Order: sequence, then C-alpha cells, then structure tokens
Amino acid sequence: MRVFRMALCSAPGAVAFGLLLMCAATVGPGHGGSAAGPGQAAGLADRAAPVLPPAAVPARRPANGPHTAALPRIVPRAKWLADAGYRKPPARYADRVTAVFIHHTDSPNGYDCADTPGIIRYLYAGQAGDRNWDDIGYNFLVDKCGTIYEGRAGGIDKAVVGAHAQGFNRGTAGIAAIGTFGADTPVPPAMAESIAALAAWKLGLANVDPRSRVRLTSTNSLSRFPKGRTAEFNAIAAHRDEYETYCPGQALMAALPEIRQRAAALQGR
Repeated sequence: MRVFRMALCSAPGAVAFGLLLMCAATVGPGHGGSAAGPGQAAGLADRAAPVLPPAAVPARRPANGPHTAALPRIVPRAKWLADAGYRKPPARYADRVTAVFIHHTDSPNGYDCADTPGIIRYLYAGQAGDRNWDDIGYNFLVDKCGTIYEGRAGGIDKAVVGAHAQGFNRGTAGIAAIGTFGADTPVPPAMAESIAALAAWKLGLANVDPRSRVRLTSTNSLSRFPKGRTAEFNAIAAHRDEYETYCPGQALMAALPEIRQRAAALQGR
C-alpha cells in the first residue's frame, strides 16, 4: 500500500501525521450532545451535485407511519482492524441517532479501493494510537467505490457516541468520506449513493426524515456553540456546520442537498 500524507482540513496543505484528523475529528473522546425533534427541511448549498446512480426505491409508506430504509452492506471493523487494536473503555450509547455529520478524511484520492482497510488502520493509529483517543472517531467510513466500513466499536445499529463532532457527539453519527473533496474534486457517485443509503438507514431507526431539521444541544464550548446552547442543524449535516473547519470540502457540501433527497426516497418518503 502506498504511503499517505494527511492534511489538516482546517489548514489545507499542512502535513502532520499526529494531527491527521483535525478535519473531521477535532473533538477527542468523551464529548457528547443531546438531540430533539425534527422540523422543516432546508438545504445548505445549491451548487451542482453528482448524479446518484439509479436504485430501487421502496414503496411509499403511510404518511403517519414509520419510515425506514434497508440496511446497506457494511464491512465490519474486524476486516480492517487486523492486529492494530488499542486498549479502550467500553462503548458509550445515546438513546437514538437523530442526525448524521458528514466528514471527509482530507487524505489523497488516488487510492485503490483494495487499500481501504489499510487506510482506515492508518487513520485509526493516528487517533487511538498517537493521540491516545479511546477509538477511531468516526462511526462509519465510505470509500470512493461506495464500500461502507464500520468505524467506531459498539454496534452498527446502536446509537454509539463517537468522537467526530465537538460538542455534538451524543445522539449523532459520524460518516467520513475517504478522500479530499475540494471545489474541483467531484464526489464519486458510488460514494454519494452509499452515504445516502447509510444515512437513510441510520436515521430511519429513529424515524427521522433526512430532509428535516433537528435541534442539538452542545455539551462543551469547543464548537461553534457554547456548552448548553441548542442549535438547529440539517438531519444530514456537514462537520463545518458545528465546527470551524473546511470539512467536508466544498464538493461534498454541494452534494448534500441531493444526498438528503436520495436518503428520503430510500426511506419511502
């Protein structure tokens, strides 16, 4: 596997292995955030987004009934962890997940998808090893071929508290797109489709419309919002919405409105 150089998301061009996840995980372990109910949908960008590949959309369910989506194929963490495990405390859980935050790893895009497990191990080593976090911060990672990987331990169907959104980890899930998605880097359609499918399934467990707005309460003052402040986010939000960062990159930001619509369709809405 080739050697990867990781750049700080909030300072493009900087290279630092020990800080390779400042883009999406400037949060550290142990921070949380609480969630309340959904509201009206609102997009964050109107720029052209990638065209998502066609897929079967479930039949529309009754307007007042639960809206769920199929569980996408998720590669378990054992497939990438190998012998790189670090000692960590037991996973912590929230009651449910009402929002997902989208990240990019700010790493090179020219990788082979066969190398993805090694890339995730490298990210994990930077967080759980060099930075002594309790685990990798992201709940899930998606590569450019659309393969979804389990990240943080605790159970893919559980509301595992991650370390990906400073002050808003509790009641949310972090999904990281492997690569760097600045304005001139298109988001691969397979990646966008898998992010939509994963978000649709995860939010559907709590019957949350991916196009809705949710209210989250900050648990510390290291994000854009002081501790105790309740803020409103899209149910599928960008890392930069809650933290001072470029993450997940302008191209992925521009793709989010269509990803929300696709996720809603996969829920039968």
